[in-house]
Amino acid sequence: MSIAKFEHVNVTVRDPKKTASMLTKLFGWKVRWEGPAKYDGYTVHVGTDEDYIALYALPQQDQPEQESYYRTGAVNHFGILVDDLDATERKILDAGYRTHSHQTYDPGSRFYFHDHDDIEWEVVSYA
Repeated sequence: MSIAKFEHVNVTVRDPKKTASMLTKLFGWKVRWEGPAKYDGYTVHVGTDEDYIALYALPQQDQPEQESYYRTGAVNHFGILVDDLDATERKILDAGYRTHSHQTYDPGSRFYFHDHDDIEWEVVSYA
């Protein structure tokens, strides 16, 4: 039996095109597909040839009242592996986001930032 591989995750955002633009600029990903989606929504798939994040939006959305860590089934953060943590952090800061919770641990280093939808991203390097 072969080992399964993670292919994608689907997350609701306010503006899929805006979030996709951020991810392509910060992480060098590409838009793989975009178009109409479930419940009259719109989706943008952004990532690599092997895996991606599906960014989904309804025509009208509610804002969650609680932080994700308090909601069962919520996504708490996305972990992004990079080769050069310092260069990636410079891109993120230059894009206007604030980084926080820097930590070096065995086996690597990491920091976090929140995007325009208040989604938390962990950026980690094992280099």
